[in-house]
Amino acid sequence: MSLAIEPIDETGQLADEEISTVVALLNFAAEKEDVEAGSEVSITFVSNERIQEINRDYRDKDRPTDVISFAMEELGEGERQIQGTEIPRVLGDIVISVQKAKEQAEEYSHSFIRELGFLAVHGFLHLLGYDHMTEQDEKKMFSRQKDILDEFGLQR
Repeated sequence: MSLAIEPIDETGQLADEEISTVVALLNFAAEKEDVEAGSEVSITFVSNERIQEINRDYRDKDRPTDVISFAMEELGEGERQIQGTEIPRVLGDIVISVQKAKEQAEEYSHSFIRELGFLAVHGFLHLLGYDHMTEQDEKKMFSRQKDILDEFGLQR
């Protein structure tokens, strides 16, 4: 079982091994969450400047952040879910700041790949509808993230 993942490193700073680890982790998370094979996800690694633009333009927050997700399955007013088609499920887009990931890895005293993995899984769970707006939702989401990362082998 695997996702159709399109990784894009706009920064040119990531090693092939780091990208392939994130792709493998997202496939592992998809399996744990029973996501249909062939579902599509894009993951883009960007600079702080680029993620700040995205954060400003789409979230009205004019500052860099670590990860932003754009879920494609959230239905807008008047939209309906298409049933019974052979169209692959498009989950959405994950955007990660490489610079923020490096800063946070240092801040939390764990590896860069652990932080990159954490941000990827965090963004992926958002695409699946997880959130952390309430304390209860946050506990559920963060517990799920930790379980996936630990089981995959990216412990803190």
